Amino acid sequence: MIAGDTLDGTSTVILFNGVGSVGKSSIAKALQTIATEPFLHVEMDAFLNMMPERFWDHPDGLTFETVMQDSKPTVAIKSGSVTERTLRGMRHAVAAMARQGNNLIIDDVLLEDEMADYIALLAGFTFHTVGIFAPLDVLEARERERGDRLIGLARWQYDRVHQGKRYDLELDASAATPMQCAEAIKATFGL
Repeated sequence: MIAGDTLDGTSTVILFNGVGSVGKSSIAKALQTIATEPFLHVEMDAFLNMMPERFWDHPDGLTFETVMQDSKPTVAIKSGSVTERTLRGMRHAVAAMARQGNNLIIDDVLLEDEMADYIALLAGFTFHTVGIFAPLDVLEARERERGDRLIGLARWQYDRVHQGKRYDLELDASAATPMQCAEAIKATFGL
């Protein structure tokens, strides 16, 4: 342990998991405005954007393959060694931030067994998991409206992101506004 580290459990970390375009970032920003204590918002996309551009659409980085599923485009994502190291580093960075006494909202898309890493790394802290859901047609409409996503990412992630995962709280982001979701999180976890 490094001088100045705190493992006294004073930090609270909330992990949001959900398909891209479900509203995790909007809910995180709303929660930041109403939580009693300050929370930092840690986005998976910020870590992916740290990778050199040449590793986008590269086997060692991230590759995207569009295939048809039920007559609709589906974008399959494959992560190479650079991406895997980057996201593993993100999880360790989250733990390092918590050790310094920071409260965190993690905005992630868990496609494998990353939850086990978070649980192990954050064992000394208050750690809550929130699954954020919405119907596929809503996610696809949001994906089109955003204009900054490959059409078909939501369809590919839809059956994978929540598979085998249990949460402390589940929210339907199509039935509530980001602020209503944030209020439910605040009330559930006493923030």
